[in-house]
Amino acid sequence: AMLDPDSGLSLTIARIVQRLKGSSLHSQLERQARVSLHKPEIKLESLKEDIKDFLKTSGWEKKLQNAVYSELNVFPAPCHPAAPPEHMKEPLAYMRKAQGSWEKRILKSLNSMCTELSIPLAQKRPVSEQKELLSKWNEMGTDEPDLSLFRPVYAPKDFLEVLMNLRNPNYENGEQPSFRNHLGLIQVPLKVKDIPELKEDFSELGLNIGQLGIDDSAQVPPEFFENEHVRVGQKVLAEQDSAAAQQYVRQGCPTALRADLWALILNISNQPEDILYYEQLKSNVIQHDLLVDSLIFKDVKLTASNDDYYFVFEDYLYQVLLCFSRDTSVLEHFTYSSATPPKSYIRGKLGMEEYAVFYPPNVNYNSFILSVAPLCFLYHEPSKLYQIFREMYVRFFFRLHSISSHPSGIVSLCLLFETLLQTHLPQLFYHLREIGAQPLRISFKWMVRAFSGYLATDQLLLLWDRILGYNSLEILAVLAAAVFAFRAVNLMEVTSLAAAE
Repeated sequence: AMLDPDSGLSLTIARIVQRLKGSSLHSQLERQARVSLHKPEIKLESLKEDIKDFLKTSGWEKKLQNAVYSELNVFPAPCHPAAPPEHMKEPLAYMRKAQGSWEKRILKSLNSMCTELSIPLAQKRPVSEQKELLSKWNEMGTDEPDLSLFRPVYAPKDFLEVLMNLRNPNYENGEQPSFRNHLGLIQVPLKVKDIPELKEDFSELGLNIGQLGIDDSAQVPPEFFENEHVRVGQKVLAEQDSAAAQQYVRQGCPTALRADLWALILNISNQPEDILYYEQLKSNVIQHDLLVDSLIFKDVKLTASNDDYYFVFEDYLYQVLLCFSRDTSVLEHFTYSSATPPKSYIRGKLGMEEYAVFYPPNVNYNSFILSVAPLCFLYHEPSKLYQIFREMYVRFFFRLHSISSHPSGIVSLCLLFETLLQTHLPQLFYHLREIGAQPLRISFKWMVRAFSGYLATDQLLLLWDRILGYNSLEILAVLAAAVFAFRAVNLMEVTSLAAAE
């Protein structure tokens, strides 16, 4: 049964009120209301209305709107009241099960690494080591620990194998031939958009609408599009309206305004309490040594240090990722993610809940590094950089590393990519499949990393503008298919996977 719209709306309102009650915005609003009582224009007989007007004119109403808008963007639509709670995480049981066994596999890999190297998952650092780390906090890159024994927890191709083996048990015995004509690697029947639906959803990317990064090029006099677009952008920032900013960035962000516009969309203001929170995470890093610290070091060395663009940010990357691995507030996103935070037990206390610690939920550091690095171009203040990354992670990036049926989840993106290609370039799709170069084997790593490491940074940021603008990762699959379309003539000539790559 469908929810009757009113009860669905009131559920949503109740949930948002509940979530905002604990926030610092709530206490700031109360404080402002109290302050306003001493103002001459506030009359006792019209108290409620006067206070409302005051909050409007002093900009607090806008802040509240942005906070509500931010909640609506992150949280899923409410389920039917009778649905069990795990439905909010992921409605399809076989997806939940697959995600569960994938998590077990990762944790097993971590635990066996601990055993092999005989190091605990977590331990307190000796005081001398704490002092040393604190003094080197801004130049951790100069340290060269021996990490040869550590290995990445998994590579993208291991994850792809798991996705290729997903099956819907109800389909296996059924006589439904309709899905059988999907020749791709992903064999689960999820609903993905076709071209007309994508055209409607991404209407601002139509050919008749100006795009930053294209229409400010040499053929078009820049004053026509770019100057006007910058002017509108400055107006949107002055208004401080998240919804307007999100609409605006669909055509791309002017470089000078991007950092502020993204922060506005993600509703991040870097308040004193946010800075304090970051400092607490930092002191946790200083005090405790986690196994993942070594994995982070190794991955940064492998990824960023060899990258012409990103090596300069090496120290920022350590800071953000080490803090992120200790951030328990990230666990909140597990209420709407198909994933479950990994738990580990203190040695010898297996299964006793009071000894359970949430082991960092954030395991595939390799892709994280590539999703933090581009943000370093925009934010130079560590606590702000940290908050922006964390928000990008809980809104978008976690979907690229977990198995779910969500339209922005990696499974749907793979299927969307394959369906677009198979429908619109059937000959190319068939040719690549015949020579053992299934297109998804090539594009998977682009999508799982949101193209970071594959596009020049200025282009990458223009792509991420659209992810934020549409609050969706579907654009990644569309771009991946477009790259194949762009190279179709050459690809028809190749005879091996290596040549196609």
